Amino acid sequence: MTKNKLVVFESKSIRRIWHNEEWFFSVVDVCGALTDSLDAGAYWRKLKQRLNKEGSEVVTNCHGLKLEASDGKKYISDCANTKDMFRIVQSIPSPKAEPFKQWLAHVGYERIQEIENPELAQDRMKQLYELKGYPKDWIDKRLRGIAIRQNLTDEWKERGISSEHDFGILTAEIAKAAFGVTPSKHKELKGLTRKNDNLRDHMTDLELIFTMLGERVTTEISQAEKPDTFVKNKNVAKRGGGVAGTARKETEKELGRSIVSKENFLPKAIAPNEEKK
Repeated sequence: MTKNKLVVFESKSIRRIWHNEEWFFSVVDVCGALTDSLDAGAYWRKLKQRLNKEGSEVVTNCHGLKLEASDGKKYISDCANTKDMFRIVQSIPSPKAEPFKQWLAHVGYERIQEIENPELAQDRMKQLYELKGYPKDWIDKRLRGIAIRQNLTDEWKERGISSEHDFGILTAEIAKAAFGVTPSKHKELKGLTRKNDNLRDHMTDLELIFTMLGERVTTEISQAEKPDTFVKNKNVAKRGGGVAGTARKETEKELGRSIVSKENFLPKAIAPNEEKK
């Protein structure tokens, strides 16, 4: 499974993706950051031609990986790991080359540090949410939810689930059973229209709690029953989410209101219906 993350060098966004146990960086983004070219793609195509003529292996070592573009869709893009990116940067005449190398060495090693010490990843994420203005008690729940989610995806991998598509289907089954609406409808209710909006980052405390409950129960059932087909895993997901759904309904009866809420944590606390005013 791959994991995407955007990083920034001198206000320039650099896309990267975790692949084969290391970071791969968008070559086009790096070219744009170092040259300020109006057409970074064209710059990279010409550079590739020159490197190929020189007999450099760096172009061959580049991987075509799917990265998210500005339109929210994913396209195959040339990506290079930290080692090969250093070699590419050496071929780009730019006063930014040296500071970029220092930056690259730092961000390229960051994930390795996090693997060796998971607390670093948690601390970085906590700082990120704090900078966005989230309250401490919400952050604690969100981070706990991330840990529970990771345990669930690890369990699914043990059961033979490997594709992002299948992860998405199983996650949606839990959510539908827990909240009575699909994740897409839940996002729509909160006014989240962008494809990359993370629903969980806009959930209330109770929504986070019931999400955690559904995913944790699903993990427990799966560990006990060891489903060996996708259909069986889907059934387990429904049952795990159903436990959270039953608890949600009982909570709604006691509180006299719906747990599925329009409340969210949009920037500057601007509600969806106020953005156009």
